[in-house]
Amino acid sequence: MSDVYATAPAPTHRLIPSQFPPIGLFDTVATAADLEPVMELAGWTNDRLVAQRINRLPRAEWVYGRPNASIVMASFLHVAPGGMRFNNADLGAWYAAAALSTAVAEVAHHLRREAVARGVVSVQRKYRQYTAVLEGFYLDIRDEQAARRDVYDPVSFATSQVLGETVRASSRAGIIYDSIRHVGGISVVAHRPRNILEVTQADHFEISVQAAVSRIEVRKIAI
Repeated sequence: MSDVYATAPAPTHRLIPSQFPPIGLFDTVATAADLEPVMELAGWTNDRLVAQRINRLPRAEWVYGRPNASIVMASFLHVAPGGMRFNNADLGAWYAAAALSTAVAEVAHHLRREAVARGVVSVQRKYRQYTAVLEGFYLDIRDEQAARRDVYDPVSFATSQVLGETVRASSRAGIIYDSIRHVGGISVVAHRPRNILEVTQADHFEISVQAAVSRIEVRKIAI
């Protein structure tokens, strides 16, 4: 099977919990040399894992001096324990969807898992929507669920993380794949911060799920 590469849908949509404020640490810094003392002053480098991760990210990939640069960099420097589908715990990535409905479904899946793990009936959380244009060429594995069954495993990330880190180590931008939580949806993971362009904050939503019911409640809210 030959690998196929494609450009990402535009724009893409990403939801970030509103509990994490859009701190503009990277937004106004003019050079990489200026960024290091600012990070130290703000305490970012006090976090050993964050310090390790930014050292793993080539300086040519650092994003700074433009709107919402901090949102982009945070997705690479603050990583879920164990990583995510196409990245391990060493370095994060930017996950997005071709449609807002797909982004909602992906978020709701994780909220429902949280509700089950906590033993509560329901979970509600507020999110900020960001749109972005993702530049570059992405490994396109859409319609390959049968051929890449392990990559599309709904529970285990063992194989998909290897694929994602292999793509990161290459010259490619990331991966386009079928959403596992939203039938017919398209998701994208971008492994290079510099390719994440025109990041714009859009609407705010409250998303509610129940542990035992598949229904998702979405309410647009004013901030």
